[in-house]
Amino acid sequence: MHQPFRSTLPSGAALLLALSATCAASAATVEVRVAGSTAKGKISVAVCDKARFLKQCAHNASVPAQAGETLVSLKDVPAGTWAVVAYQDENGNGELDTNILGIPKEPYGFSRDARGRFGPPGFDDAAIEIGAPPATATVRLR
Repeated sequence: MHQPFRSTLPSGAALLLALSATCAASAATVEVRVAGSTAKGKISVAVCDKARFLKQCAHNASVPAQAGETLVSLKDVPAGTWAVVAYQDENGNGELDTNILGIPKEPYGFSRDARGRFGPPGFDDAAIEIGAPPATATVRLR
């Protein structure tokens, strides 16, 4: 008699394999359209969860800046609530330059065009939902 298919993996390993396949399927590539850029330096983008907003964001990418709009792709971003931060590193030093008061000297922006009153906006002001592909976000540099 024909036996049904049996997995040769232990049940725990089979479960782990199934969970990792589910996680990979729920991750998306996020296309960030950064508006207001010039063709100087590079555009750096970070996609942050609430716990790491404006700190060490989990997903980062940089590309050469294009005049008008620069497209930045970030891969494997899990579905959920995220905020997008972008800035134009005009002098290529790898950081957002600020003046003595901590006010940015280079163009920057947040998803949902969020703006703070006396400092950066809060996470909830910039939060967007990233779900099934294609996921897109627009950030306007100021």
